[in-house]
Amino acid sequence: MNQITRRAGLGAMAGLLAAPGLLRAQTSTIRIVVPFGPGGSTDAVARLASAGLQQRLGATVVVENRSGAAGSIGADIVAKARPDGQTWLLTFDSHATIPALLRNPPFNVLTDLDPVMLIGGSPYAVATRPDKPYRNFADVVAAARARPDGVSYGSTGNGTLGHLSMIRVSEAAGARMTHVPYRSGGLAVNDAVAGHVEMMIGSAALLLPHITGGSLRPLLQFGPQRLTRLADTQTAAEAGFPNMEAEAWWAVFAPKGTPADQVNRMNAALREALSEERARTVMTETQQARLVLSTPAELGTFFKGQVETWGGLVRAANIQPD
Repeated sequence: MNQITRRAGLGAMAGLLAAPGLLRAQTSTIRIVVPFGPGGSTDAVARLASAGLQQRLGATVVVENRSGAAGSIGADIVAKARPDGQTWLLTFDSHATIPALLRNPPFNVLTDLDPVMLIGGSPYAVATRPDKPYRNFADVVAAARARPDGVSYGSTGNGTLGHLSMIRVSEAAGARMTHVPYRSGGLAVNDAVAGHVEMMIGSAALLLPHITGGSLRPLLQFGPQRLTRLADTQTAAEAGFPNMEAEAWWAVFAPKGTPADQVNRMNAALREALSEERARTVMTETQQARLVLSTPAELGTFFKGQVETWGGLVRAANIQPD
């Protein structure tokens, strides 16, 4: 009896040793680096996906916040990590402006990271505290013209598409506003709700819970049409600023050289995790985000276009990192 049990145990161990991928998957920890602080939309997307990823990848999934320098600090950690499928980057739209924003970036966004998936996006929106004297964006413009640099707005950081969009709108309106960058959307929202800044710009996904809860009032949205849950809020085009659409986006990258099978495995796991009814409902209905769930190649093409489009605006405005 003991001999049979011992042989069975040795056989099972041999099977595990013959399948190192299985053994590694069951004992490893997968790290998802979010290059912004807790409380923002990027952090929320990562944590929403992590439970589903853990179930599908058979590993402990840890979300690690490493903020600073428009997301380049966290991204650099991933770029320099071993390409073994254990470290991934889930980042935000400012990732595309790093080459233009930093004088000497510590890594190359196009060559030192491999694309995995464009998760999706959410239009930018502007919101203020309900007791502020702004009922719409025209009121903001009037106040900024009357008090140049006297109207402040927060954003999730220098070089984000939200920051760039406010620069474009301010210039088009002939008004000067003071920009206050934050290391995360959570910090920006906290100060907007507290009234430390006159208003803030952030993704609709970030702002909607606070708008729904009554702690913020929407003033403007940058989507091509009004979101269902912002049906009474003008788009930029309706407010007199055509061709100024801006959508925040989230994407996943891997260290350069990560094996294709690992990239494809993560892509498939993300697709399944974010397609679950609860996750999809949170993304598309609660946060009014647009799910894309792209292939790695599709993200690669999209990202190159973003680097070209927004990098030029960063240079033209001479924007510096936080």
